[in-house]
Order: sequence, then C-alpha cells, then structure tokens
Amino acid sequence: MTAPEDAAPDRVEGAPHPRETPRLIGQDAAERAFLAAFNTGRLHHGWLISGPRGVGKATLAWRIARFLLATHGAEAEAEAEAGLFGAPPAPETLEVAPDHPVSRRLLARSEPRLYHITRRINDRTGRLRDQIVAEDVRALGAFLHLSAAEGGRRAVVIDCADEMNAQAANALLKMLEEPPARTVILLVSHQPARLLPTIRSRCRELRLAPLDAPAMAAALHQAGIDPGPDTAALAELSAGSVGEAVRLLNLGGMESYAELVALFSSLPRLDRARALKLAEGAAARGAEERLSLLFGLIDLLLARLARAGALGAPPPVEAAAGEAALAARLAATPAQGRAWALCQQEVGARARHGRAVNLDPAALVLDTVFRIQKAAA
Repeated sequence: MTAPEDAAPDRVEGAPHPRETPRLIGQDAAERAFLAAFNTGRLHHGWLISGPRGVGKATLAWRIARFLLATHGAEAEAEAEAGLFGAPPAPETLEVAPDHPVSRRLLARSEPRLYHITRRINDRTGRLRDQIVAEDVRALGAFLHLSAAEGGRRAVVIDCADEMNAQAANALLKMLEEPPARTVILLVSHQPARLLPTIRSRCRELRLAPLDAPAMAAALHQAGIDPGPDTAALAELSAGSVGEAVRLLNLGGMESYAELVALFSSLPRLDRARALKLAEGAAARGAEERLSLLFGLIDLLLARLARAGALGAPPPVEAAAGEAALAARLAATPAQGRAWALCQQEVGARARHGRAVNLDPAALVLDTVFRIQKAAA
C-alpha cells in the first residue's frame, strides 16, 4: 500500500525512486548495524534512519523493508529444521534478488505487507500537501489491524518523518508506544531534532554519512547519470549528497559555481559586464529554480570563505578552479573569516526578504554582488 503515483515528494527529479534503486552505495556501516541486530534477535520495532538529505536514507529504508518481507519465513523454517540440521546461516547482506516475488511486488507497488507514508494529494485542492497529516498515519492503524499473510511480518516506510504535523506525530507515537507484533516501522529523517523526543527515544537510530567522491560517482552511474569529469568537485559542492549532486547536474550548478568563483576572483575590483550577465541570466523567464540554486551557491561560497579564514587555510578540495587562490587572497586570517561570515548572514537575509516581496531578480542579484564587493573592500 503506497502513495499515489503522481505524489512523489520522496523522489529526486532525474533519478530513480529509492524503491527502484538496486544497491545502496557508501553506507556499509549502517547495513552491518541493522544485520547485526537482525541476526542476534534484537530487531527493534522502530528504526530512525537519519543523515543529510540525499545520502541514501530512503534507499536503505526500502532495502530493509524488502529484506524483511523476503525473509519473513526464515524463523519458521529454522525452528522446523533446527532439530535435524541446525539453524541456517545468518544472512550477510540485505540483498534480495530482483526476480524475488517481493522485489517484483514492490516495484509494481502491489506488496500487501508494505505500507508507505509520504505527503499526499489533498483531495479538496488537488495539490500536494506540504505536510504528512493525521489521517495518513491513522490509515496505517487500519492497515496494521488487518491480518497479515505469508508469515505475518509487515514493514512501514515513512518518508520523510520530519514532515509530519503535530497530530500525525502524536498518532505515530501511540503506535510506537504499543508496537504491533512482527511489524517494523522505518522513519526516514533529514533533521531528527524536528521529531518529538518521545518518537526518537522509541526508535533505534541508523546514522548515514555523506558520500566520498568514489561512492558519489558509483551512485550516480547506478542511477544512469554521468557525474562529469570532476567527481571530487561535485562531491565537495554537494556535501556528499547524491540528491543534491543530481540537482546541481540538472541545473548546471557546477558551471554556475565556477562562474561565481571567476567573478569574485578580481575583488575588490568588479567585472561589471560579467556581473550584469549573471544578473540577466537569473532574471530569465522560467528561471526560478536556477535563481534559488544561484543564491544557494552564493551562500555556500561565502560559507567556504568564512571557514577558510577561520581555519587559516583554503578548502582541501576545490569546488571550482581558482577557489583556493580566491580563499588565500580574501580569507587568509580569522578576522577576514569573521567578515565573510557576517557578509553571508547579511546577504542571505537580504536575498530572502527580496524574494519574499518579489523584487526584480536581476536587481536582487546585482545588490548581492555589490554587497560582496563591499565586504571584499
């Protein structure tokens, strides 16, 4: 039981849905931790899968669900055979064959022992809700009261749990306090601090880490996406998030960041023609998403300059050619680092206000550039 096909807030545009991703790359420690709990009989009823956005949390949740549903009969078989043949070997991987009936049913969205909660379409407005509401979680209660077939194990994937409103969170808490038998609830969370402390305390946490450059390249190739020639820079700019890397590649983020570094490399002297070209591109029709990306990249560049000043060294990996030289010249001391941190706060606040009141995008970009020039001077 899953969300409607047209409601897919848990899918990154241009990449497969986590249920369709065959392998989880770069998160072996989390997989081993879950398998250790499973193999020693300490399988908790609630699992909080946390970490930065886009590092494979949802993929892990679906892998665990697939594994649990595909191996539901192992305990019964072991009990029947233990007297004569001993217990079967403990599984060493969460891998389930793609032609396994459970794998096929999950891909077809027809697995009766799986319940998927995510933001759904509001029937009254026809639009995707911005929260998971109480009725979504209460429907889970009805699902859990149904008699389960094929051994009785069930799995629930909530993606993402941070988006539950207060009523939905309280409804889920009641289920975690009185967990249904042979049911595992998997909560995907980008920001666990946003969850009720009582929900966190009733779950075991699996913390996923950002991906390094080789793992990033492998994950993108698996998704059928060419990471480009500089995977190290992509991993650095995306903070090890595959989801963010896909967004950067889709919107030309690598090129935009390189242009920002080139534009600011002459500061405090400013190449005004280059600045005007940047502003005109941001003001193009239908460029709202690119505008959001541009301000995000400006914020990131200022943060990296502030960090370089605080540490007394440029970033160990350049996210664009010339970034290290830029940092060495403009952020060589802690005082310069503090100045860039203040500039980041001021520029970010002005950009958010300007977009909230619908200021002309080109004027807003130029204002941002001039503020940065002033800080450099």
